[in-house]
Amino acid sequence: MANRKKQGKVKEKDSGWEERVVQVKRVTKVVKGGKKLSFRVILVVGNEQGQVGVGVGKASDVIGAVKKGVTDAKKHLVTVPLTKSNSIPHPINGISGAAQVVLRPSAPGSGVIAGGSVRTVLELSGVQNILAKQLGSNNTLNNARAVLNGLNQLRTFSEAAKDRGVPIENLYSK
Repeated sequence: MANRKKQGKVKEKDSGWEERVVQVKRVTKVVKGGKKLSFRVILVVGNEQGQVGVGVGKASDVIGAVKKGVTDAKKHLVTVPLTKSNSIPHPINGISGAAQVVLRPSAPGSGVIAGGSVRTVLELSGVQNILAKQLGSNNTLNNARAVLNGLNQLRTFSEAAKDRGVPIENLYSK
């Protein structure tokens, strides 16, 4: 038995992807014969090295919903530019529906200061020093997608200099 458990852990490390279930909801649909029960799962997939995705899966059982959610999350991957201190390069706001998330880089050693699904997305993306605040909505899915929106908008100094056609030295204040 011990060998099987070790092999399972090795396989997870080889793939590099970690998945965390954020929410499991039991939903019912009213049909002609009565009520049809199913499960909706929101989950986050990330490799803690700058790639993260949020997915939703619906099925009649939880395991099937999780599998569908993983494939959906891998379709919606976002690459995050990380700094040397494992933070984000600049402050940014992310929006999805009525949910708005403010993301600000933080000092090294401060950790992930965020709550709910925002914290899960940031941890699995590999960000270790950040301050985040949810504004507007408390909807779990919209907040997770708002974080993805914000992380997708991030640019490094070299990307900004290249887009403007300016040497990178001119971006830094003197």
